[in-house]
Amino acid sequence: MTINGKGQKLVIAWAWLSASAILGAMMLVVIFLLFRGAAALNLRLIFGDTPALEALFLLRPVFDGLLPAMAGTLMLVLAAVAMALPVGLAAGIYLAEYSRGAIKIFFSMLFDVLAGIPSIVIGLFGFSLAVFMHRYLSDRISPCLLISALSLAFLVLPYLIRSTQTALEGLPTRIRLIAPALGATHLQNIVLVLLPHALRSIMSGVALAIGRCAEDTAVIMLTGAVAAAGMPRGLLSSYEALPFYIYYISSQYADAQELLRGYGAAIVLLTLCLFLFGISALIQKILTARLQGRWRGPA
Repeated sequence: MTINGKGQKLVIAWAWLSASAILGAMMLVVIFLLFRGAAALNLRLIFGDTPALEALFLLRPVFDGLLPAMAGTLMLVLAAVAMALPVGLAAGIYLAEYSRGAIKIFFSMLFDVLAGIPSIVIGLFGFSLAVFMHRYLSDRISPCLLISALSLAFLVLPYLIRSTQTALEGLPTRIRLIAPALGATHLQNIVLVLLPHALRSIMSGVALAIGRCAEDTAVIMLTGAVAAAGMPRGLLSSYEALPFYIYYISSQYADAQELLRGYGAAIVLLTLCLFLFGISALIQKILTARLQGRWRGPA
């Protein structure tokens, strides 16, 4: 089946229309948030009545600001991605480079099923895990930051696995044959050639995982997030998180001023996600430069 010039123009026009619709919807959401919540953006929203420097250096607690929720969200995302990334990379490499036949089909189907599990089910699993560990391992363990991070890591594993697998399988054959032609082993080829060339696509999966961890509410509300926990004291403590704060405010606000704070918190969460995306892009750029420089060797 061939597509003539007119059909090709229609396909291109439809693609541009679809991309524009998605971009327009995203911009509409951002503009709406800025319109509704820009008035709440001030230091008091972040630090409450506590002086900013004293709050940042943990000299005084913040009772009516978003700083504890921002710190809890940041710790949660970093912990969850740190737990999921090694497992996701290893599983994606295995699917792309080592598994064959029925084993590959089985694991691919398993990860697809895992990706389709609702987040509320993952949250219930995390809560059940916390109850089990509290009963049989230590009474110090309860719903906490660690359980939330483990649950979110389980939730985002399919994104990391699939992005790694797709990135490696999509590399051209000529790139795959360079290192073996020079006598490199399969493992050396993966580490020194294939992963550096696939790093951009893999980091896209990492960025998706970061966004998923930062915005999920169902998991964290069942596994450790509370409304007024203060700054997180460790992995085994309860914590505050921006998604839960936004959910709590939007469902139980008492007046328009409190709802305004919810919109402000949504803008802060969006800004925090952009910051994390920027950090991941910077890490990708640094790693790509170093790995490609190692491959090229000294000038």
